[in-house]
Parts: sequence; structure tokens; C-alpha cells
Amino acid sequence: MSKVRIMLADDHGVVRKGLRYLLEQNENYEVVAEASDGREAVRLAGEHHPQIVVMDIAMPSLNGIDAAALILKEAPGTSVLMLSMHADESYLLRALHIGVKGYLIKESAHEDLSRAVDAAVNDKCFFSPVIARMLADEYTRTMQRRGLDDTYALLSPREKEVLQLIAEGKSNKDVAEILSLSTYTVESHRTRIMQKLDLHNTAELVLYAVRKKIIS
Repeated sequence: MSKVRIMLADDHGVVRKGLRYLLEQNENYEVVAEASDGREAVRLAGEHHPQIVVMDIAMPSLNGIDAAALILKEAPGTSVLMLSMHADESYLLRALHIGVKGYLIKESAHEDLSRAVDAAVNDKCFFSPVIARMLADEYTRTMQRRGLDDTYALLSPREKEVLQLIAEGKSNKDVAEILSLSTYTVESHRTRIMQKLDLHNTAELVLYAVRKKIIS
């Protein structure tokens, strides 16, 4: 079985060294490149074609989110895992908007990194527990302020299936194939889900799924 090709992007050499050490404990992982700034990350991703990019948000020359957006535009099949020192929902929302597969807090990377890579390899999303808890707490407060009940109960069983698959990063075409539906039917389900949950884009849908613990 071929190894999972991973690129590390962080401006601190000691952090990259630590991440490499963590990853190389798994014989199925191979670190193929390291970048110390955002522009270098974009260039090396084009040269080495990694399956997974582990990208720090705070990068010199070009910030991690913008660098990740360029990488995903050039190689849509690549999975990006963002690293951050802080649990910041505004950064998380921007990261989800461009299509990253995970958001990890550096202080817990030693526990979360391998699980996040495994999730990304299987085309799923992963968030550090502190991120998931933060989102769940914020969701609860929002519901209380609005005086709303749990809107998840408004979804049909099929809509719940579609919600989870979209939140895991699947396209409408992918969902249609998995559920043996037409793309038109999936689009209709997606529209109704957005309306019922009062969501406006895919990033908000993913945040909702994290808050509800539909995805990890």
C-alpha cells in the first residue's frame, strides 16, 4: 500500500520538526515537503503533489488560509488541515469556506494530528475537541437567544443523510452516487435543509454539523 504523502507548512522549524516526528511514528505516512511561508507552501504543493497539507494559519509572505485556497484551487483533490494557536470562530469560518478538512489547535496537535490525517484520507472532516466544544456552546447560546427548539428534528431521515455527507465535504454529485439519487434530488434536499436550519452557505452547514456532533 502506498504511503500517505504529507506536506508541512509552518514558519517555525521546531514546530515542523515536532509535527514530522509525530507523523513519522506511523509507517503509512510520508512527509514529502516542508514550507516556512505561505508562498513557498503553494510552490512546493505544486511540485510534490501531497495528499494532505498541514498548514499553519499565521504564515509570513502569504497567510495560511489564502495559501490553502490557492492550493485547493490548483489541486482540488488535496486535503488541507489548518493549525492555529487559538480557537477562533472567524478563522474557522474562513477556513471552512475554502474547503479545508480540519482545524487543529497546536497545543493538542500531539493528540489530534494522526486522527485528523486519517479522517482526511477518508474524505471526512476533523476538529480538535476544544473547537467542537466552542461551536457547540455557541450554538446553544444562539438557540437560547432566539428562543428556538432543536431544528435538527425538523429534518427528514433522508435530509439528515444528505446533511452529513455534505458536511463531510462531499459534492452534490458524490452524494447522489452514494445515496443512489439524482443530482437534482440532492440539490432539492440541500435547499430544504438550508431553509429548515436557516443556513446560508456550505461553511455554515459544516459549522452546524460540528456543533450538533454530526461530524467530529
